[in-house]
Amino acid sequence: MSPPPACRASSDPDSDTAEQLDRALLATFADVAAAAADAASEVTLRYFRSSTLSVDSKADDSPVTVADRAAEAAVRAVLSSRVPSHAVFGEEGGMVEPDGPSSGSDFLWVVDPIDGTKSFITGKPLWGTLVALLYRGEPVLGLIDQPVTRERWLGLQGSKTTFNGSEISTRRCDEIGKAYLYATTPHMFSPGEIEESWKRVRDASRISLYGCDCYAYGLLALGHADLVVEADLGPYDYLAIAPVVRGAGGEMTDWRGGELRANFDPVARRHSVEGLAREVVAAGDAGVHAAALEKIGWK
Repeated sequence: MSPPPACRASSDPDSDTAEQLDRALLATFADVAAAAADAASEVTLRYFRSSTLSVDSKADDSPVTVADRAAEAAVRAVLSSRVPSHAVFGEEGGMVEPDGPSSGSDFLWVVDPIDGTKSFITGKPLWGTLVALLYRGEPVLGLIDQPVTRERWLGLQGSKTTFNGSEISTRRCDEIGKAYLYATTPHMFSPGEIEESWKRVRDASRISLYGCDCYAYGLLALGHADLVVEADLGPYDYLAIAPVVRGAGGEMTDWRGGELRANFDPVARRHSVEGLAREVVAAGDAGVHAAALEKIGWK
């Protein structure tokens, strides 16, 4: 397959925002994302609950497996073949810019081959592969894939989020006191201001639950949960999730209410993920999102 043509915002090709990318081209990129997730699943399913799974530790003492590295390599191989002019940033392999005389790109793929490595290591099927596409820093495509349960969420700019091909919506929740709240672990909130902010949201919600990683956001998009509040994240942990949540009718920002996006230099046409937010809040209902931000108190 030949690489897709260059893409631009239909209203202004020089705009820093992607208000309305060509839908046919976005559909092409959705096919690329699906192929990348399929390639990752061939690796992850081979290692999941396998006695051959080896586990190492990163510099920050977080675990990484042979499956993480091999799955990201499989995703990068698909992207290199299908969209060679695009930049790629992955949790395991870092940033790779396209080569050539016009090496800058308006597009950046962000990949987390296994979001929820600890769940993966312990045999719990609530991890997922995350694939995002950013246009000039803005996430315009997000895919969450859980190959064990065969569940896939796809968020595309300007379209309703789909779950296994069917459109989905978040549910309404008229007050935070009725909200079902998820976070991966209470240990992700470091002592001090972050932990105190988390406690205020937790105490205001109806029920707090833990342990789902990216799967919690999928449940929120499906209308089964109301709020996800997390900290200590990397950009690969949330840039694919934001389009899924928003396309289902929800809200997702950092703890100050700021947009979740990467840095983009329009002159060099280069992306950067340095200094991005590490704390996010997602809600199915705009009112609950606003109430959560108020409880966090970072505005």
